Amino acid sequence: MSKLLVKADKGHGRVAHVTPKSAGWTYVGFDLHRLKPGETASGKTGDREVCLVFVTGKGTGTAGGQELGLLGERMSPFEGKPWSVYIPQGSDWSVTANTDLELAVCSAPGLGGGLPVRVIAPDDLGQEVRGKGTNTRYVTNILPEGKPADSLLVVEVITPGGHTSSYPPHKHDQDNLPAESYLEETYYHRLNPPQGFAFQRVYTDADKNGARELDEAMAIEDGDVVLVPKGYHPCAACHGYDLYYLNVMAGPKRTWKFHNAAEHEWLMKA
Repeated sequence: MSKLLVKADKGHGRVAHVTPKSAGWTYVGFDLHRLKPGETASGKTGDREVCLVFVTGKGTGTAGGQELGLLGERMSPFEGKPWSVYIPQGSDWSVTANTDLELAVCSAPGLGGGLPVRVIAPDDLGQEVRGKGTNTRYVTNILPEGKPADSLLVVEVITPGGHTSSYPPHKHDQDNLPAESYLEETYYHRLNPPQGFAFQRVYTDADKNGARELDEAMAIEDGDVVLVPKGYHPCAACHGYDLYYLNVMAGPKRTWKFHNAAEHEWLMKA
């Protein structure tokens, strides 16, 4: 199995756990909690900031000493927009499930920005359609660079069955602004129906001999997490199975500037 593929546990509780140390990088952390009604997930942000994303289900939350009330409404990630909570460094948080709940905990370094806890409601979220034809996908911006945070960028994407996504292939692994930003990234994948599968390739440019430093092709199943430490990272959803993914990105500068693979850039004009 690829070292970039993290298989979530099938039970409940914390079923996926990615830290900078376990991923071998510097910035991005990602946990997934799958809770039954009455179960609780909690944590301390320490020197990191956190964005909680209610992928599915409802729960009652607290953060930074504030009662946040009942959050969440959708029961499938393929319907509607999520509820989320931004939590700054130096805060405690807790969520108790009112229904079956899938809670993503996205984290990155806090920079002492002194930002407040804030609930991000579905009506606060912008959506856009990217691509054309069988490269069409639907994007919900949860924590884009135009909204306050220190390091985190968080977005979710739905790719219809038979379509490609994160395509044409692009990368963001060079700290070379304004042309390109360095951002680590995780993909949390869901499939609809859940017995389906999709594909993701993570690869770097070939050298003069055709060799690549990184080239991993993975079959993605429902609940998998893919690590993108560098390189291009396109996805393909198989016919009959829609693909959802939640992206978490962070790096030394909070901006998304990407570089398209030169050999495929013609697709942008096709």
